[in-house]
Amino acid sequence: MAKLLSIQSSMFQSGGQTSQLATKYVKSWKAKNPSGEVTERDLVAEPIPHLTLDRFQAFTTPAEQRSPEQQDIVEYSDKLIEEISSADVLVFGVPMYNFNIPSTLHTYFDHIARAGVTFRYTPNGPEGLLKDKKTIIFIARGGYYGNEHSQSAFLRQLLGFVGITNIEFIYTEGLATGDDAKEKALAAANARIAQLA
Repeated sequence: MAKLLSIQSSMFQSGGQTSQLATKYVKSWKAKNPSGEVTERDLVAEPIPHLTLDRFQAFTTPAEQRSPEQQDIVEYSDKLIEEISSADVLVFGVPMYNFNIPSTLHTYFDHIARAGVTFRYTPNGPEGLLKDKKTIIFIARGGYYGNEHSQSAFLRQLLGFVGITNIEFIYTEGLATGDDAKEKALAAANARIAQLA
């Protein structure tokens, strides 16, 4: 059975442009995969705790030496990793806030990127352990920044670090520059969703 994981990070939640576009894609995917399983994670409705020294030390402490509190922290991260590792398709809704990804999404990645679990260090450099996942990233921006902006580069680098390299970005830019630009950008994004469907 095919599995899809949808991760949303818009402060507007279901009203955000990236959330709406991701939802349309998920509906089209579900129509093509009626027996497929969809898991949705809203990082605003259920924020991930920020990475602290205590949380980091829990990740690096051997299982047999963890305190009960550390074990709870690790199990929380393990649950997030199980969601993403078991999915065949990943869908991210990523608005641009202050030239970068939302802090809620960054915190999510802090709990996903774990040495020995989702990546490992080898004599030839780090190796990502999450592989063979089609990933669609919907990005919404008020202005025009292009696909080489640091926001996109960060997502490519972070996801690639854990082994996720089959990524397609769908941009809606210029949303704050006027109604015509907004309509054009959204129409292009919706057209791409239709093509993918």
